[in-house]
Parts: sequence; C-alpha cells; structure tokens
Amino acid sequence: MSAASATPARQLVPFAALSASYFAHIGFFNPYLSLWLKDMGLAVWLIGLMLSAQSFTRSFAPYIWGWLSDHTGDRVRLMRWSAGVALVVSLGLAWHDSVPWIVAVLLLMFVHTSSMMPMAEAAMAHLVSAGGHFDARLYGRVRLWGSLGFLVTVFVAGAWFEHRGMQDFPAMTWLTLLAVNLSVWRLPHHREVAQAGQVKPSVLPVLLQPHNLSFFASAFFHVLAHFSIYIFFSLYLDALGYSKLMIGVLWAVSVVVEILAFYTQSRWLHHFTLTGWLLVCSGLMVVRMALTAWGGESLGLMLVAQCLHALTFAVHHTACTAWLTRHFPERLRGRGQALYSTIGYGLAGVIGAVGGSTLSEHWGLQGIFWASVPVAMLGVAFAWVLRRTAPSDHRLG
Repeated sequence: MSAASATPARQLVPFAALSASYFAHIGFFNPYLSLWLKDMGLAVWLIGLMLSAQSFTRSFAPYIWGWLSDHTGDRVRLMRWSAGVALVVSLGLAWHDSVPWIVAVLLLMFVHTSSMMPMAEAAMAHLVSAGGHFDARLYGRVRLWGSLGFLVTVFVAGAWFEHRGMQDFPAMTWLTLLAVNLSVWRLPHHREVAQAGQVKPSVLPVLLQPHNLSFFASAFFHVLAHFSIYIFFSLYLDALGYSKLMIGVLWAVSVVVEILAFYTQSRWLHHFTLTGWLLVCSGLMVVRMALTAWGGESLGLMLVAQCLHALTFAVHHTACTAWLTRHFPERLRGRGQALYSTIGYGLAGVIGAVGGSTLSEHWGLQGIFWASVPVAMLGVAFAWVLRRTAPSDHRLG
C-alpha cells in the first residue's frame, strides 16, 4: 500500500495550509527585504551583511529545535511557540531608527522562523512515506501550496511596493506572520512518544557515513550558489533598471515552474534514480548561474534562467527530502532535517551573504553570479561522488 492510499487527505490539509502561509511570508519578505533596507539608504555591502543574519541563525537554531523536537516528540507545540514569538518580535521592525536595532529584531525573528519548516517536514514525514518508500506525488501535492503562497505574495508585493513604495514592509511582515500563526494552530497536536526502553539514537554515526557526507557536501555547494539568487537577485535586477513590478514577475516565474514541477513530478521522476536527479539538478545549477551572470540585461535569458528553478530548487528539494527520509528515519528525522537546514541554508547562507557582499564591492553585483558558477560545479562534483558511492539507490515517483 502506498503512502498516498494509506493517508487520509484531511491529515495533510493543515500541513498544506502551513506551507502556504509560511512561504507566503517568505515570498514577500526575502525578495523585498533588501529593497526595504536599500530604501533606507544603506549600502549594498551592509545590506548583504544584515541579510546574513537569517543564514547565521540557520547555522545553529534549526539543529537546536530539531534536537528538542526529536527528544520531546512535541514538534507542534514547539512550532506554535516559534510562530508566536516571531509574530511579537516582528513588531519591532516598525521602529527602524538604527541598524543595530534592525539586526537585533531580525536575529530574534529568524531564530524562531528558521526552525519551523524543518520541524514541519519532520512531523509530516511519516504521512508521506510508508514502508520506507517516499511518496513524491503526495509530498509534491502538499509542498506546491507553499509555492502558491510564495507566488501570490511575491507578485502582489511587487505591484504594491511599485505603487506605494517600501514603507508598508513592516506591516506586511506582521500580517504574513499572523497567517503563519493561524495555520500552525490548526495542526493536529500529536506527540511522538518513544517506546519504553527505546534508546534515543545518536545522529553523529549516521552523519559521518561517507555517502551522507557526500550528500551534505553536494547540498552545501548547490545551495551556496543559490544564495546569489536569494540575497542579491533583486538588487542585481534593480541595478540593471528593472522595475519592482518586473522584479516581482521574474520571481513569480520561478515559482510558477516550481509549482508545475511539484504538481507533476510523480509522472516523470521515475526516469532517474534519486542520486541521478541530484546530479542533473546540480548540473543545471551551473547553467542557471552562467545565464544569470552573462545575460542579466536580457529579459528573455532571465526568463529562461528563472524557469530552471523547477529543477534547481523543486526537484532538488524533493530529492533531498527523499534522501533524508530514507537515511535519517524515525527519531533521527528532526535532526536530519535540521542538519540539511543548518549546513545547506545556514552555513552556506552566511558564506554566501558575507562573500557576496565582499565580491560586490570589488566586482559589482554581476561578479557575485560569475563566482557562483564554480561553486555550483563543486556541487556537481560531490553529486557525482555520491552517485558512485551510495550504498543503495532507488527511483522516485
């Protein structure tokens, strides 16, 4: 019996709602935070350093929350706490009279929001897998709601900010986090209780297995290249003369193809194995970075590059989640998801933000994307090593 047939749809609806609201928040916050800070008159290098606050918190916060969720089994209660604190703290953005104050507010927000999706993925893992088989169709149906939420806010916010300027950014932050809070309180409060006498496993021996080290190395370099998009893409387009509305459109294009990928992936993922897809996605990341660096002034090339997001993010994320579900099962899954967030989005994000800020001072924003090409190539190299050394492989779908 597949996970799809064994899992009632109503059990997954709250997770779909949380995904939609959380990524609706991310869809307006991440693309336009840099433009809000720029509107305040801050320099690009300082903006890059401030944006690294999110990645800095991801270098430790997800693992702490993941450890707590694995040891208490109370993932939903922890998510509710995280969402509530982030909502209250976000009110501080309305008083943005100094850089240290903004940094402090962002750090407190990110410490709590960075934990939410790893814990949600861990809580949902048993619903989208059965008998050790990861159901890509069921996972994609849930995850696409996050992409839809992102799409709506990135497009609407672009048009809104083009018309009214950036002064409403703090209020929109609070409203989107309110939606996250409403969603997280709809999750079923199910606590995972360890069986009597069950020893809580250590994550270190699993992490140090050669195939898992190769997996995390590949994910690290793949996401590090992606951070040139996450942090500097809006600034890059703005410097090239694109309007805020067109910046929103280009972000929206990437999310549309992401949605299509999540919705249809079960029909074609079976053509490659899990490690095969990781290799293909890493290779296309090299192409995407080269197109973005070389063709920034061409709307057509930017559209092509953004369409590659279907594979460089959506399919890559599905493959990574499938790997973590398979190799970090049961009471390890919270820490497995947290390690992916910490290594891929924490450590890589800090290096990407600080390194990108430094590069922009010497070679401009375009130089950041050129530097991402060899970084993406390292992701390909480790994906190739993983494909050759993985103890087992299987097809997705």
